[in-house]
Amino acid sequence: MTSLLPVDSLDIQIIVDNVTDSLSSVPSFIETELGGLGRRRGSAWVLGGGCLCCAAHGLSCLLTLRIGDRTHTVLFDTGPEDGVFAQNVSRLGIDLGPLEALVLSHGHWDHGGAMLRALQLALDRNGGRKVPCYVHPEMFRSRALKLPNDSYRAMEEVPSPAALQAHGGDVVSTREAQLAAGETVFVSGEIPRRTPFETGLPGQHRRTVDGTGWELDELLMDERFVAVHVRDKGLVVLTACSHAGVINVLRHAQECFPGVKLHCVLGGLHLSGTNERVIPQTVAALKDFDLDVIAAGHCTGWRALAALANAFGDARLAPLAVGKRLSF
Repeated sequence: MTSLLPVDSLDIQIIVDNVTDSLSSVPSFIETELGGLGRRRGSAWVLGGGCLCCAAHGLSCLLTLRIGDRTHTVLFDTGPEDGVFAQNVSRLGIDLGPLEALVLSHGHWDHGGAMLRALQLALDRNGGRKVPCYVHPEMFRSRALKLPNDSYRAMEEVPSPAALQAHGGDVVSTREAQLAAGETVFVSGEIPRRTPFETGLPGQHRRTVDGTGWELDELLMDERFVAVHVRDKGLVVLTACSHAGVINVLRHAQECFPGVKLHCVLGGLHLSGTNERVIPQTVAALKDFDLDVIAAGHCTGWRALAALANAFGDARLAPLAVGKRLSF
């Protein structure tokens, strides 16, 4: 995929994240939720609850890329449900009319729960033009977590390809890497699993093909990352949940684009819960990539954020929060 075109600039608007934080200081390339109010609503505004975004367990990022006189817009995940997504889109002043593609990172409800609402909002603004939806065929298997008492807790399913198609999506279902938005956005294929300590999501199962039972599905091979090459900076890699392991993600990004510096990794690093045990190995391995920015959020967890802060400091760690806008 060496034909990925470098872009002149990239803005990433965080529509959904687990955390809300408009008070902490941020580096110059990040605008907070409250910091954007003047830009969105003019210089006169009154701070109140009616202008705030809602934090929720999930992730959604809107990418706006500029290359020459062209602008491209891509939505990476939609968060867990319609209300949070639609409210935050409205309060952030986002117009989904120009949307060129919707990418679902993997088949979990906290990333794909609002896909149909996102398509509706886009089609309402674009005159009914279908929006390409990049998915992996294994995202649509029913999933569950196996509990200590050997019972299963089912997960809500993401919208099916038929539902996406019926709501204005043009479904691109493949295991292979793709280029989207005028060859400015790289949607990875399946991510090779090589690190010995990154073992996926312990306890996750999926329905067997015949629908009669459950089978182990800890590796989540349907997960993909998105990457953009920003001119004079390098590769910005968006990893929504890092079930593949963020080290596996970054190594595969290097393999896909040899010779291109890794500038930033952004998204959930899934170092909370059962994966807290691999925080030390992950933090140590991240040092090998010499990243300029680690924009961690969603499922990363406070223990991992503390470890990352100790290892990389404010110069590199930029925790995510709903409403933040990162400019590269």
